[in-house]
Amino acid sequence: MKTIHLAITCFTLFLISCNSDSKPAATVEAAPAAGAEKMSSLAQKNLDAMHVVDKAFATGDVSGIDSVIAADFVDHTVKGNMNRDSLKAMIKMSAKDKTMKMETIKEVADDEYAFAIAHYSGTSDGKMMPAGPYDMHSVEVVKFKDGKAIEHWNYMESAEVTKMMAMMMPAKDKMKAKVKMK
Repeated sequence: MKTIHLAITCFTLFLISCNSDSKPAATVEAAPAAGAEKMSSLAQKNLDAMHVVDKAFATGDVSGIDSVIAADFVDHTVKGNMNRDSLKAMIKMSAKDKTMKMETIKEVADDEYAFAIAHYSGTSDGKMMPAGPYDMHSVEVVKFKDGKAIEHWNYMESAEVTKMMAMMMPAKDKMKAKVKMK
C-alpha cells in the first residue's frame, strides 16, 4: 500500500509547479538537433498539455484536465493502472501542500510523446510519501493521441526510491534489513 502512495507521489510531484499561472520558469524547451526541423505544432500542443496539468497541481483546479487528458487515460504505477479520475483526486490532494516544488530541467516532445527531466523538492507531511524533506529527480514520459494524454510513466533515481522505501519500512523491518546487510 505504501508503494502505491510512492508511485502516486512521483506522478504528483512531476505535475506540481511553483504556484505560477504560467509555464514553469525553469522549463527549457527542446532545441531542434542540427539538421532537424523545428518542433511541430502537435509536439508543442503536447508540451502545452503537460503545462496545463502542472498548473492544475499548483492551483488544485481540475477544470482544464478533461481538455488535455483522455477519458481512457492510464497512469502506470506500482499500485497498478490509475485513471483520469484518480489523477483529478491527486491534483486536489496535492494542491493543499504548498511546500512541494518542481523544476523542469529539460523537456522534449514529438507528435506522440513528451518527456521531462524534473527536479522535485519540499517537505512531505507523510500523507503521500514518507514524512520529511525530499530532494529527487525523475524522468516523466507521457504518450499522446489526438492531442490528449493517454498514458504516463515515471522513472525515479534508484537511490531515491531505495531511500524512500527504507523510510516507509516499519521499525522492526528496518532492524532485520540492517542485520542482513552486515
